[in-house]
Amino acid sequence: MATILVADDEEGVRTFVAEALESAGHRVVQAADGEEAARLLDERSFQLLVTDLKMPGRGGMALLRKVKAEAPETEVLVLTAYGSVDGAVEAMKLGALDYLQKPLSGPDEIRLLAARAAERFDLRALKERSSEEGLEAPPLSYGAPTMEPVVAALRKVAATGATVLLTGESGTGKEMAARALHRWSNRSDGPFVAVNCAAVSENLVESELFGHEKGAFTGATATRRGRLELAAGGSLLLDEIAELRPELQAKLLRVLQDRRFERVGGTRTLEADVRWIAATNRDLDEMLRSGAFREDLYHRLAVFPVRMPPLRERREDILPLARNLLQRIARDLGRPAPELDAGAEAVLVRSDWPGNIRELANTLERAAILAEGDLLTAELLAAGPRLHAPGSAAAETPREDGPRTLEEIERRSIERALARHGGHRQRAAEELGIGVRTLYDKLKRYGLS
Repeated sequence: MATILVADDEEGVRTFVAEALESAGHRVVQAADGEEAARLLDERSFQLLVTDLKMPGRGGMALLRKVKAEAPETEVLVLTAYGSVDGAVEAMKLGALDYLQKPLSGPDEIRLLAARAAERFDLRALKERSSEEGLEAPPLSYGAPTMEPVVAALRKVAATGATVLLTGESGTGKEMAARALHRWSNRSDGPFVAVNCAAVSENLVESELFGHEKGAFTGATATRRGRLELAAGGSLLLDEIAELRPELQAKLLRVLQDRRFERVGGTRTLEADVRWIAATNRDLDEMLRSGAFREDLYHRLAVFPVRMPPLRERREDILPLARNLLQRIARDLGRPAPELDAGAEAVLVRSDWPGNIRELANTLERAAILAEGDLLTAELLAAGPRLHAPGSAAAETPREDGPRTLEEIERRSIERALARHGGHRQRAAEELGIGVRTLYDKLKRYGLS
């Protein structure tokens, strides 16, 4: 999730935008005018600035110029009153990501653009770190035998144009694998574009994929390119592909077959020049049997299926992966990376990690924030929602008097996370390191909904 600065002198608009972004899991700081926003920009870094163009004193255009001069990695989204599109167009020429016209029609579009900004910010930072450090960013494997055939298969298929279907539990590194595929392919000079099919409102998924023409639907105030166009010459990742509703599955099938598409509300046929990669944590075999997923679309996507194994099947990777994650976390926190003591290493290795790499990263980040010295201990790990120090009551590790199966562990983890957050599912999902849609599925599976 992103850290976002929202600057607008209209309190109602500012609050609306902030609440929409916070409900999507972002961290939001508000500024009531341009001067306060400029001060905040000097004090800390943000992944996204959402600013009104017209404010008393220092306006949004001045803030945009300041950001592009002093923190060019920060994305900027401008808000403009109806009839002031010329200023928004000028802002985009100066480097703004996009613009939205007031009055805002609803929270979905602002959330979508924020997710896109965070993705661009993170990918740029990832590339810069990889270039500086000579690292495969982030590494897929540190030597676990389970991962050797996975990496070999990815390298082999990367040289082809075959469509790849990545499967595996939440947090196993499917997006890492997709980025590696792109990096190792002959399209590596082109863009890598990802769309999370579960994170986008159902009403906007088609527009997000294919783009739309001005006037195609209420709120479509300008023509907008979709992810297919943005990924031209590169690779397109359709993450959580199983969440697509049936009518969009049919449209996607046609695009995969014909390699052509039209924007929503448009008649001009465009070429889909992308390398297709799909990913899901769902059981597609079960969805095929129930009719929830089209069999013909499945066969188009599963030309080359690759399963990403969970961490409990590759325990040899846990400690090297943890040390690498700590290096990255410490760099983001602006401090030296702490070392793992023997107790912490034991706790990390024995955990089953239902949330996999994502959960491991979240646990380490919490512990690194709490660490006051250069040593990360089992006690610091115990401050997280899952892990406890050796010898104490392990919340997520099977015990003689505790849950004995992975399903029981997972159910108990979900119940505790919901209890800690007063039933707030978005926050519980973030703590567990899974998507909200995945949490809903698990709630249904365990009869907790």
